[in-house]
Formats: sequence, structure tokens, C-alpha cells
Amino acid sequence: MPDSILKYFQSQIGKSIEKSSASLGNWLNGTFVEVKEGEMTVSFVVRKDMTNPLGILHGGAASAIIDDVMGMTVYALGKEFVYVTVSLTVDFLDNAKEGETIYAKTRVVRNGKTLINVECQLTNEQNKLLAKGTSNFVATSIKTTL
Repeated sequence: MPDSILKYFQSQIGKSIEKSSASLGNWLNGTFVEVKEGEMTVSFVVRKDMTNPLGILHGGAASAIIDDVMGMTVYALGKEFVYVTVSLTVDFLDNAKEGETIYAKTRVVRNGKTLINVECQLTNEQNKLLAKGTSNFVATSIKTTL
């Protein structure tokens, strides 16, 4: 099964995330750009409903993007059990305005038996770093399904 989950995500490159089992992921509506074992890039267009009163990407929306893509990266590893977020740290470094395309680029730092550490960089089209996040995921007793 591990390979089949990764291959599924790779088959989604160029497609938008509209039919995920995660409703939040559907609302974020990213598009898969690149998928490798332990790495993923997903693009997002900043919509009005993702912005704060200043008209820039809301920190909560940025955090949700970071957490969602890191979670998909972990799921794509094809582990026997489901892993869930137990910590999430996000540093906000710059902003993105409505209509801009941003990219969430993830990388697994540590792929352990019970704990997986992942980092994510949120960048704009000029590759300017907008936010960076790190997260720890812990194994549950729930079996992974595709």
C-alpha cells in the first residue's frame, strides 16, 4: 500500500484538491505541483475569503495550508497507521494579497516509527519566503486506508 498512496498523489499533479476527505482541504482548493516521497508542493490562489481585514492572507489560512500539505506529505509516506498533528509552529515573514499564487513546499525531516517531523515553506511566485512551519505528527492506532 505505501507505493499505491504515493502513486495516487502523483497521479493528481496538475489537479485541484476538490474531493478530499478533508473538508478544509477542499475549501483551500490547492493544486498539486510536485509529489515525491517525503516532499510535496501544492499551489494555492489567495481568495478574498482567505484574507484578513488588511486584504492579505490571513495567518489562520496560511497555517491551515501549511498543516494540510504537511499532513498530505505524511499520508503519502504510506505508513501502516494514520499520523496526526501534535504540534505546529508557524513563523509569518511576509504577506500575500488576494489573487496571488502561493506555494506550500514540504519536506520530511525525520521519518520515525511513531513520530514524523515535517517542515514547510510558503512562498510566492518570485520564491519569496512568506511563512515557514514545522510540525510533529504522531502515529495513532487507526489503520491507514486509501
